[in-house]
Amino acid sequence: METRFLHTFVLVVEASSITEAARQLNVTPSAVIQRIRALEDEVGCELIHRAGHAMRPTAAGAAILERARQMVGIAQDIAGIGSGDLEAGELRLGVITTAVTGLLPDVLVSVKRNRPKIEVYMLPGISADLYRKTMEGELDAAILVKPHFKLPKTMAWLPLRLEPLIVLTPAAMTESDPRLILTREPFIRYDRNHWGGRLADRCLRRLRINPREQFELDSLEAISVLVDRGLGVSLIPDWPAPWPHGISVRKVAIPGAPVREIGLVWPRASARLRLTEAFIQEIRAVLPPPA
Repeated sequence: METRFLHTFVLVVEASSITEAARQLNVTPSAVIQRIRALEDEVGCELIHRAGHAMRPTAAGAAILERARQMVGIAQDIAGIGSGDLEAGELRLGVITTAVTGLLPDVLVSVKRNRPKIEVYMLPGISADLYRKTMEGELDAAILVKPHFKLPKTMAWLPLRLEPLIVLTPAAMTESDPRLILTREPFIRYDRNHWGGRLADRCLRRLRINPREQFELDSLEAISVLVDRGLGVSLIPDWPAPWPHGISVRKVAIPGAPVREIGLVWPRASARLRLTEAFIQEIRAVLPPPA
């Protein structure tokens, strides 16, 4: 099976466009269509279909997509080794949502400028899922919340940012006692399926506060918007900018607040360890050490 056909299939799905895939491959759209048809003939079923103005995978296409990515990545690794360039290939990186905009952009620019042969494939998700996928080898590394359990010796950790928990209130609120705010005001909880949400829950238990819970949301951005609208207060990590545009909120510090630690986790033994190490060098060159 031609890996270039698989690569074309993956690009079309990721871009939702034959034209964009053709641009990235520096071929004509008709060449992309021919490759997809050749792959479909070999597999024996349709893999991509048009949905409105976008190209979407069929059920069969979705079923093979992840394995196709893996095969393309392996082929790129082999090509890099064969050429003697061990810093060439695809780095599969998991990322929590707030790190996508708050930490990664400058790092990705630096990687593109200094190590153009490394292609970063980014998968967003929650920390628990990204950690599991990194442990199982589906991802080469992940930027996530540090687990509340001890990491196994097979995994390495690089701290990137420390985010103390804060009480978030509407800008017009004048009360500055975090305990009083959390006790009296309607409370918007950070989802306990997230490790950051569990940290906030443990903080509430430590303070012996049983808040008047209104909502439980899995998005920090959504929580901040609801607080801005006066629908409640929240206990969340002080995540890096940018925050939602136009909101007006106030951050109230908590003395001795627990800290959400964001970092990079990766296996110490991996076929793509050289790519991970190169990525780490770019991180250290761009991001300041956590304070």
